[in-house]
Amino acid sequence: MLPALAAALHAEDKKNEKKLVDSRIYRFADLPVKSEGEKRSLQVLDGETHTGYHVAVHLTDLAPGMASHPPHKHAHEEVVMLQSGQLDVTLGSTITRVEAGSVVWAASNQEHCVSNPGPGRSQYFVIELGSEAS
Repeated sequence: MLPALAAALHAEDKKNEKKLVDSRIYRFADLPVKSEGEKRSLQVLDGETHTGYHVAVHLTDLAPGMASHPPHKHAHEEVVMLQSGQLDVTLGSTITRVEAGSVVWAASNQEHCVSNPGPGRSQYFVIELGSEAS
């Protein structure tokens, strides 16, 4: 019975183990791609800093006429950095069209979403700061 208890405690410790983000290079060609129809998402990193602060970064490539997802809100903050194309950004009840090079800040619990008005694809980075528990 004691070995089973030790194994169960070890499994629980592994589940609660924090994934630390360490210094490294993330080459575009090596990023894992997740496709949902005409939307492609490339996960860059997802983990915690040495102080326990959660950070995640992904790149999204969105076809004309598509939205990233329906308007939503969450506890963590997000930075959206538009690399190419344009986006219609919804923050609360305001919609603003932004061009490549623009940066968007979505504060905690602020309803937001982005959509691509076209004519070409839009590519943008999202940096998530904090966690849902914050």
